[in-house]
Amino acid sequence: MENFKNMYQTNVLLDNLYQKTESFLEKAVQNWQLLSDEQLNKQPALNAWSAAQCLEHLNFYGRHYLPEIKKAIEKGGKSAETFKSGWLGDYFYRLMLPNTEGSLKSKMNAPKNAIPPLKLDSRAVLAEFIEQQEQLLQLIDRARSVNIGAVRVPISLSKWIRLKLGDTFLFLTAHLERHVWQIERALI
Repeated sequence: MENFKNMYQTNVLLDNLYQKTESFLEKAVQNWQLLSDEQLNKQPALNAWSAAQCLEHLNFYGRHYLPEIKKAIEKGGKSAETFKSGWLGDYFYRLMLPNTEGSLKSKMNAPKNAIPPLKLDSRAVLAEFIEQQEQLLQLIDRARSVNIGAVRVPISLSKWIRLKLGDTFLFLTAHLERHVWQIERALI
């Protein structure tokens, strides 16, 4: 999703985000649902997260961002043809985004409250993840009718720092992509 000076055609951006989210949902439904609790909870290495832990970490962020995105969309504002990413939103997006082969540009430590426990009810965690991806798809569709550069969403670390809705979608999708790669590696 490279752009010129952080400028996007809004519909193209939302189409790309929708397709990525659809692919995450597809993996969960078609692949991960077929796995046992033991497979989903198996840590690939010492101090490495299991697939279930990655999913729970993503669910933690979904619990924050999905309601905030919904509130931002409800504030409305006429849609705009283009979206210009803000400097902070673009920074967070690029920091989170994995390379095309899945390797990470930067290793990050999760905040303590976003670190999942070792043993999880993987079925419940996976069901919540699927539900959240379905919600995200609906929110991306609904965002087509608002100016994603005019409404803002508070980040999970501080309610005082707010990103443009378009930047929030970019960040959230990059975060999902980052951990979907991690889930795929954990399941090898």
